[in-house]
Amino acid sequence: MTAPLSGIKVIEIGTLIAAPFAARLMAEFGAEVIKIEAMGQGDPLRKWRKLHEGTSLWWYLQSRNKKSLALDLKSAEGLDLVKQLLGDADVLIENLRPGGLEKLGLGWDVLHALNPKLTLVRISGYGQTGPYRDRPGFGAIGEAMGGIRYTTGNPDSPPARVGVSLGDSLASLHGVIGALMSLLRVKTGQGDGQIVDVSLAESVFNLMESLVPEYDMLGHVRERSGGALPGIAPSNTYLTADGAYVVIAGNSDPIYKRLMTTIGRADLAEAPEFAHNDGRAAKSGLLDAAITHWTSSQPIDQVLSALEAAEVPAGRIYSVADIVADPHYQARDMLLSADLPGGLTVKMPGIVPKLSETPGAVNWQGPSLGQHTDSILGDLGLSGADIQRLKTSGVVQ
Repeated sequence: MTAPLSGIKVIEIGTLIAAPFAARLMAEFGAEVIKIEAMGQGDPLRKWRKLHEGTSLWWYLQSRNKKSLALDLKSAEGLDLVKQLLGDADVLIENLRPGGLEKLGLGWDVLHALNPKLTLVRISGYGQTGPYRDRPGFGAIGEAMGGIRYTTGNPDSPPARVGVSLGDSLASLHGVIGALMSLLRVKTGQGDGQIVDVSLAESVFNLMESLVPEYDMLGHVRERSGGALPGIAPSNTYLTADGAYVVIAGNSDPIYKRLMTTIGRADLAEAPEFAHNDGRAAKSGLLDAAITHWTSSQPIDQVLSALEAAEVPAGRIYSVADIVADPHYQARDMLLSADLPGGLTVKMPGIVPKLSETPGAVNWQGPSLGQHTDSILGDLGLSGADIQRLKTSGVVQ
């Protein structure tokens, strides 16, 4: 079975999350991804969070299916090797500060002349243009500027963050979307490669729904609303009798009626003023109180059973322990076994999305630093003696 990105060659010059996650997604669907790492320590992600035998568990996930080439990008010979790799590459993904590639001698003018079909994905805090382009920007800053931090949390608390690097990962997804659109253009003969300019802040901002027109037309500033979905009702998080929390989304017109009937409030189900969302949103507090009265009188399993029978979208809030134990995750291959150094087997997340004819696959976990240096350079035509000389002179590892 041929993978959907089989034959696509991707070069990654990036660290930590945004560029590496984008490259990982392409690697999982068959692209050959060569990750260029600094000699010595490699990508700092190798030491982030929980470690196994000195290497991050996140690294094994983030770099699966990638080839590691440890190389001194600032050396003339190292730069020449990178240019050779880029000569027939399809995509270069990087998340250096704007101007970083240019300082290395790999600006767009150089890259496009070297390989007109190359797509360059550039991920940065604020984008390659504009007054903020030179500022350092991590995902957290993108989340702050993109608007999502301001609207996240309880009304009486400071702005909160979600527990993962949301800004980076959203930028990764936009980078992959842009790369695939550019690749389609190239592979169908419509034109040459181009720059895909992705900003962390704009990637977050792109998810902010009708925030801008609501403000521009009505002067409305969307505030923090806890577990509720502002302006859409009823949709919130509700406490159950056993101290658990259930998320209930009864915000379409027919689902709303089924929800109200299930909780014993036929009066609210049939009330004309609640027939559509605008009327419900105006009195969301009343509806939330009615739902809470019902959920707080019984344990979560009974709540979920009743709502499932009524075909009302609802679910418990999962911890990672709930995820690992859940049969649905298991049935859809979202928990894969991975072999790590030392003979350890550990669960890793599965692959998304699920393609019916050409699904993604995990071929190996994140490699050791420079694990593929010899084979990559050998494919460029270098002899064993040439490679050893480069290692001795500190060009590669």
